[in-house]
Amino acid sequence: MKELESKEKRLREELRALPSLVVAYSGGVDSAYLAFAAHQALGERMLAVTALSASYSERDRREAQAVVARFKLPHEFIDTDELSNPAYRANNPDRCYFCKDELFDKLDELVSRRGFAAIAYGVNVDDQSDWRPGQRAAREHQVLAPLLEAGLTKADIRELARRAELPVWNRPASACLSSRIAYGIEVTPERLAVVEKGEAALRELGFHQFRVRHHDNLVRIEIAPEELPRALSPEMARRFVEIFKPLGFSFVTLDLEGYRTGSLNTHLVKISN
Repeated sequence: MKELESKEKRLREELRALPSLVVAYSGGVDSAYLAFAAHQALGERMLAVTALSASYSERDRREAQAVVARFKLPHEFIDTDELSNPAYRANNPDRCYFCKDELFDKLDELVSRRGFAAIAYGVNVDDQSDWRPGQRAAREHQVLAPLLEAGLTKADIRELARRAELPVWNRPASACLSSRIAYGIEVTPERLAVVEKGEAALRELGFHQFRVRHHDNLVRIEIAPEELPRALSPEMARRFVEIFKPLGFSFVTLDLEGYRTGSLNTHLVKISN
């Protein structure tokens, strides 16, 4: 616990040293805790900003707004248009770079117009172990990474968020909807809407941690290992077919390895960010 408190102290000292700050706020536990800590350190000299696009789900938007309302965080929405970029829509393994580049371009404009000193985002120590091309965009835009600089892991952040009574402290990881579409399959608003509808249906069935992986005419459903026994029943198989066939999939599959983050990255050659 002393180590965690030391990391938290370092984070707060770094934030207090800033004249003002814009936090890229998606509503997940990392960005939510960063926004909370920045508000405690800077008060009204911080602003949490959430980017809206077709790749950002309505559920994520509602949860982001709930945290903002509860903790009275200064907050704004902005629109981003990554889907107008052919390089983003092509959905190659560097897709996330173009998304983050678009986001940070818009935040750079806001910072310049409004006189903020810096931008920060919620990357943490554990994010260094996966393929994250968005981090290159962050470096190019000189975006701060206070959680990473403080040495905070995902588990650290969840614990600090729990202590702060942030309602998202134990929320399952939730990357953007585009991350569900297999590389090489074009990202379109229609495919994003299909993924969002499919995941909403799985949530209504009572599953907690899952992903709908879009492989063109095949859907690959990932369910957390502890929830797989329920998913493997013949009755649930029938329900999956009833949900996903009308969404346009020819084949409905259940991944027997279960849910894991970054499963679409497993075949990529490991390249340093």
